[in-house]
Amino acid sequence: MPSDRPTMVVLRALGLGDLLAGVPALRALRAALPHHETVLAASPVLQPLVGLTGAVDRLLPQQELEPLAWAGPPPDVAVDLHGNGPASHTILADLRPGTLVAFDRPGTGGDRPVWDEHEHERERWCRLVRCAFGGTTDPDDLLLDRPDAEPPVEGAVVVHPGAAYPARRWPPERFAEVASRLAGDGHQVVVTGSAGERRLAVEVADAAGLPREAVLAGRTDLAHLASLVAGARLVLCGDTGVGHLASAYRTPSVLLFGPTPPARWGSPRQGPHVALWKGSRVGDPWARHPDPALQAITVEEVASATAQVLLSRPPHRALPAGVPGPGPSAR
Repeated sequence: MPSDRPTMVVLRALGLGDLLAGVPALRALRAALPHHETVLAASPVLQPLVGLTGAVDRLLPQQELEPLAWAGPPPDVAVDLHGNGPASHTILADLRPGTLVAFDRPGTGGDRPVWDEHEHERERWCRLVRCAFGGTTDPDDLLLDRPDAEPPVEGAVVVHPGAAYPARRWPPERFAEVASRLAGDGHQVVVTGSAGERRLAVEVADAAGLPREAVLAGRTDLAHLASLVAGARLVLCGDTGVGHLASAYRTPSVLLFGPTPPARWGSPRQGPHVALWKGSRVGDPWARHPDPALQAITVEEVASATAQVLLSRPPHRALPAGVPGPGPSAR
């Protein structure tokens, strides 16, 4: 229900990883305008995690670049955390906000900050907030509280072989080989994914010799997936939203990058995260085949990285469901 406070509408109608990468900027906006009602226009699928950011009052269901279903008076502030193209700008400008915060495209000669395609995703949006409102921002302010949802298992190694596009998918037989070695070393291994990725998850589990109950793909909603990652021993995946969940819960992770380098989308330097990337250039993240930089990462390199992370970390003991973790309420 709309409040009597001035309103700030923030557009970021993208995926799980995009939401989590935008958390530092959302918190910076909250700090800059603490008396505004913050409305996040994003996918309704993300609702279970939105409240855990501590920076959003309500979610306005939004699909990508569709017009906003905005019924109230013009917002006081509208912030484009979606992109730098005219489409997202127009969606917010159509609301007739008092102030529109957005990037200018390079070469336009406007007075807004200019988009830098080489910038890390978290730093980019923090810079936009600093330019608009001043103050300080922390691109690594991304930790979340654990959701009040029982995980399917505690202390497992989570293997997530899927990704939104084939360009970012390491070959399933390689995931299976690493999973087999981890299971052989005595670790409980589970394979996650969406309902649409269940066939892929079953393929990986079968090739790794894992029991069918180890396949959690299609069996966890977002809250239970987040709780699973929060209590995991290790997360192994590509450049996906699950990798960002590992960062949000400071869960040890080994992340496989290609075609996009970790300098643009990687985990914070602090924390038990290892990023593998063997590229010399940025590839096409929407390509129909695995990027050559991703293909160049070998099973031996990934197995060595996972072993190193597991040996260097004590067993991960997550807080029970519903107990605040190292997120905003614990600081």
